[in-house]
Amino acid sequence: MKLGYNTNGLAFHRWDDAIRLIAETGYESVAITVDHYTLNPFAADLPEQLQEMQTLLKQFQLSSVIETGARFLLNPRAKHEPTLLSAAPEERARRIDFLKRCIDQAAFLKSDAVSFWAGQLKEEISREAALERLAEGCQEVIEYAAEKQVRLAFEPEPGMLIETLNDFKELTKLIDHDYFGLTVDIGHLQCMGETPISQHLTPWANRIFNIHIEDMIVGIHDHLRFGEGEIDFVDAISGLQDINYSGGIHVELSRHSHIAPDVVKESFCFLRDLLETH
Repeated sequence: MKLGYNTNGLAFHRWDDAIRLIAETGYESVAITVDHYTLNPFAADLPEQLQEMQTLLKQFQLSSVIETGARFLLNPRAKHEPTLLSAAPEERARRIDFLKRCIDQAAFLKSDAVSFWAGQLKEEISREAALERLAEGCQEVIEYAAEKQVRLAFEPEPGMLIETLNDFKELTKLIDHDYFGLTVDIGHLQCMGETPISQHLTPWANRIFNIHIEDMIVGIHDHLRFGEGEIDFVDAISGLQDINYSGGIHVELSRHSHIAPDVVKESFCFLRDLLETH
């Protein structure tokens, strides 16, 4: 496993300074949240940013994933909107276009995966219809990703249509592909009561492309610093070791950017010690 950190936890840093801080702390991977000031796919200087990012990743020998969870990049008035579940076809098309642009970035940077999620259902349609709409959008994105040889890592997210690993299983009945796998957030498993965590990882051994990690409490979707929640991290790490997971395990603490240097180091020490002793 490669310890990593998500740039959304360094929101008040220049992205190049964030990469340097992550690397100099000892992390081997970075989850790059594409946002207004970090590889914005609509920015005029994106080619120059990508070249600089590629140079930094090579310099520090960092692997990467591309994260698509920016809060207000596509809509300044509605968090995470539009999504693959939005009512209007043109809104869904905008999300698909964004995801394709992120796939292009991942192909250029040779990233391990592009991570994305379903979104919230905000109209009264049946779950069956919502799943079909989601699968249709995923299909277009998957076909594009396969052409670019970029893996897609779908993240079950509390409060969205696909919240749990069991929900993801339901989605795979409609759409399935070798390039379509999972981002598993360890905290989300705890939040949704998918415990013991190790047992819920086992069935997906070959489909986990990306890991997010932080502490959390059952029933409360709040990303906490290690030690502030209820997660049995020995069990979680053992579960990842048992399935021979070798990808990035990325700390996601987006609400701690105001104390990022301390939390980046604190998180690394916690996870390093955990891996060394188990």
